[in-house]
Amino acid sequence: MTGEILETSNLEIKKRATISGSTLKIIAMVAMLIDHSAATILDKLLYAMGAGNISQLSPSGVQEFYSQDGVMIISIIDGIMRLIGRLGFPIFCFLLIEGVGHTKNIYKYVIRLGMFALISEIPFDLAFNGSILEFTYQNVFFTLFISVIMLAIWEALDKKVLHKVVAIVLKVLVLATAMAAAYFLKTDYNMFGVLTVAVMYLFKKRKVISVMSGCIILTIMSLFEATAFLVMIPISRYNGTRGLNLKYVFYAFYPVHLLILYGICVLMGIA
Repeated sequence: MTGEILETSNLEIKKRATISGSTLKIIAMVAMLIDHSAATILDKLLYAMGAGNISQLSPSGVQEFYSQDGVMIISIIDGIMRLIGRLGFPIFCFLLIEGVGHTKNIYKYVIRLGMFALISEIPFDLAFNGSILEFTYQNVFFTLFISVIMLAIWEALDKKVLHKVVAIVLKVLVLATAMAAAYFLKTDYNMFGVLTVAVMYLFKKRKVISVMSGCIILTIMSLFEATAFLVMIPISRYNGTRGLNLKYVFYAFYPVHLLILYGICVLMGIA
């Protein structure tokens, strides 16, 4: 009787699991686009308004609106968009871990992430800093790149180090090194991003707990990240399938959308 109940429960879970990996990627990309649109266009517009440069951006007839109610309205919209954007990173971490588990060659996976980290740096710097290269803050692909190297070493230790205690000690040292690298390179989400991936990886067999743990780490980093917990809803319905093949679309989207946002800022005179 108990076995029949468990089987029925598993079937119900499978029926509810209707979201593929490609759907999660689309959700993450939309969240990222919303977040970056606010962080580039709206933040720079607010800065220009606060600096008294609004006369360069608008006809005199609408300057009064911008200087009064407009600032508050844009600030509220900006805040809402940034909160929506918090959904992106935990999904990226989840998909990274899924990718490590399914890839046939983890070394190619590492190289691919490293390559797109480099490709994306100039668009990232242009969009957020208005310069071709700026080394005080690096794009999120560097965080994911460091994280996947860490996971690759962890998996190698699981296969080659037979003594569990030794393997655990070595894994902690690898984690500390990866976190230090993210911190000193000043990557997006820095050492907390790497720690998020590590914690989610440890609970990878229970995806909801995995994501919840990652979101806790992000919220410890900043209470502003609390809306990340909402990603537990789509990830709880993840069915383990790839869905549409969006691998290179996903990679290309990051630098391309940053270049487009930079172009919009240039056209608006706020780059």
